[in-house]
Amino acid sequence: MTVATRILAVSALAVAVLTPGAALADYPADKPIRLVIGYSAGGAADQLARPIAEKISKIIGQSIVMEYRPGAGGAIALEVVARTPPDGYTLHLTDSGPATILPNLRKTSYDPLKDFTPIAMVGSGGTVIVALPTSPAKDVKTFIELAKKDPAAWSYGTSGIGGVGHLSAEQLKAVTGMTITHVPYKGGAPALVELMGGHIPVLFSSLGSASAHLDAGRVKGLAVTSINRAKALPDVPTLAESGYPGFDAQIWFGFVGPAGLPDNVMKILVPAFNKAMKDPDIVKLIEREGYDPLNLTPAQMHDKIKSDLGQWAGVIKEANVTVD
Repeated sequence: MTVATRILAVSALAVAVLTPGAALADYPADKPIRLVIGYSAGGAADQLARPIAEKISKIIGQSIVMEYRPGAGGAIALEVVARTPPDGYTLHLTDSGPATILPNLRKTSYDPLKDFTPIAMVGSGGTVIVALPTSPAKDVKTFIELAKKDPAAWSYGTSGIGGVGHLSAEQLKAVTGMTITHVPYKGGAPALVELMGGHIPVLFSSLGSASAHLDAGRVKGLAVTSINRAKALPDVPTLAESGYPGFDAQIWFGFVGPAGLPDNVMKILVPAFNKAMKDPDIVKLIEREGYDPLNLTPAQMHDKIKSDLGQWAGVIKEANVTVD
């Protein structure tokens, strides 16, 4: 082999190593995929992610391992994924809180439009305001009256700073004049534990986290923040019905990967997620958790993230929302 031939061979090998598509021609190889969740186990994200991950695993023939990175309203998980190589072996179930709200509240180490590859949407829906069955707040009206009378006794909990629960509560504070304090937790599950333990009087919770406790009568729903009533909670009124016309604050969940996922990886993942999202069991799961299925292409998902960033920026400015 001549020197020139050797140089060409080494150059070709270097290109193969540095080009994700070439290195991942056999994706998915015999290597588990990790699915990063930005909240604690047992919350809404986890309850959606696990069954979907099981479906995807069967479709593509590779195991998917859950990895929990709670904290900062889901932002820590996005930071982790943004720094991960785009090899298709790290995926993330994110939501509109850290993806479209938090970047409008404070500087983040990630850019929601540039640092991720949209793969598939899951569903969207509102949050629910819940209290203990013994709470003197019988409905939203009495909750607001009591909170305005004694603000020190009426703090509110959420799954974290910058989520839809946080923002919807701040919106409600702005339109009612309440001055209650925000108590953020590292996920919906620990927040519900604190509520049921009597440590916080009300919680702005995802429907997925609260649904089982609502069904069991351990908590009661005062109102939902979406413009329409939730299918899973037909007897719980909306804030719009409760005296605040047009009030609408919803959350969505969707799967992303690091920026630059190769075409051959996307050609495996996108059809797999599309198939999973149309599965009757998954559709029932999404609706049971209180959300409406949301089927978008990766390009449409990118456009929605961009649109929501602008929408929440306007809401945050109008409601004068700040990070605690």
